[in-house]
Amino acid sequence: MQKEPLDAMDRKILRCLQQNARLSNADVAREVGLSPSACSRRVRDLEETGVIQRYAMLVDPVAAGMPVSVFISVALDKQIEQDLDVFEKAIRELPEVMECYLMTGDSDYLLRVVASDVSAFKQFLMDQLTRIPGVANIRSSFALNQVKYLTALPLPE
Repeated sequence: MQKEPLDAMDRKILRCLQQNARLSNADVAREVGLSPSACSRRVRDLEETGVIQRYAMLVDPVAAGMPVSVFISVALDKQIEQDLDVFEKAIRELPEVMECYLMTGDSDYLLRVVASDVSAFKQFLMDQLTRIPGVANIRSSFALNQVKYLTALPLPE
């Protein structure tokens, strides 16, 4: 269910929570200039309508032992709904896949995969990704350095 277009107060609340989702309701209310009850009601509405999908913690992949980040373009044999569904279901089961997008252009999917090292990535590739039915072509690019990574959407003022 989609909420009506966000108003200025909703955007203020979202900007505040995107910066620190652990803020108390009282702190968010103070930050955006609402009473705690009005703020709580707005946050609940944003959650119920799916604007706020979930709350998450960001973990440093290097500190967590997953410093290798690989972008993978995948082409399937056929682009029929059944093959797309099979591939997507398999990808959802693989914890190394951090992101997966159905694409236009030369490949069907773009994945971002993390691994502890090149050997672990090779094992993932050989034991998991290449065994998904319908996979025709895989092209991998290793990220050398993360230049920018944001999780907060650039909401207008």
